[in-house]
Amino acid sequence: MKTNEELKELVKLKYSEIALQDKDTNQSSCCGAGGCSTEVYNIMSEDYTTLQGYNADADLGLGCGLPTQFAQIKKGDTVVDLGSGAGNDCFIARAETGETGKVIGIDFTEAMISKARENAEKLGFNNVEFRLGDIEHMPVTANVADVIVSNCVLNLVPDKNAVIKDIYRVLKPGGHFSISDIVLTGELPEKLRAAAKMYAGCVSGAIQKDDYLEFISSSGFANFTIQKEKPIVIPDDILANYLSADEITDFKNSAGAIVSVTVYAEKPKACCEPGCC
Repeated sequence: MKTNEELKELVKLKYSEIALQDKDTNQSSCCGAGGCSTEVYNIMSEDYTTLQGYNADADLGLGCGLPTQFAQIKKGDTVVDLGSGAGNDCFIARAETGETGKVIGIDFTEAMISKARENAEKLGFNNVEFRLGDIEHMPVTANVADVIVSNCVLNLVPDKNAVIKDIYRVLKPGGHFSISDIVLTGELPEKLRAAAKMYAGCVSGAIQKDDYLEFISSSGFANFTIQKEKPIVIPDDILANYLSADEITDFKNSAGAIVSVTVYAEKPKACCEPGCC
């Protein structure tokens, strides 16, 4: 069993490698959920290309949902993106919040931060910034964000409860989050759970859906709802790296499932604010 620090280092190394490799090479291995692929981390992404603010250079195909599409961002909002990668969700959030708002991307991989800053510079955005840091302890002061978004990142963090508590700290009273992530509705085969690549690929680090939702509700959030839910199918060519043919069949026939969920929740307003009681 790897320690939390070892798991973080594993993720950092993998995503540094992704940031530094050729973008076309990275995405060429992805044939979509249920199709062919050589890497698990890029089989879950959804099509961003129709969203305002989309930038192809910032899209590394690493997400599992479209949280910015559901995030109810308004003009002038301050938005924080957890695990911002090359900046894809940040630039879409910036299209929503406009020039009067602010977008802060946080990532603990230096190569991703460098890539995101380069992309922002090319676009000429002066209200989008990227900070190097751990989302368990964000480099952001309390009560700053109107909206927090994240796309397929919490499953990569060993202490998910710490992240959710820090989201609560950083949101303004009355602020909200919209987060897409991978959860489980059954047990993974032990061989998948033990595989390092399955952790870095967002699968074996996922927790049970009920536990995930309990972390949110017990942290003080209100009005939480699942905005979108979809099954994730791991292609057979990836499963074959870890399971025998019979084990693949058993896994597919089991009641368990890997699911992408996009969850919305609000930080309650302070009692001194109009309409909070």
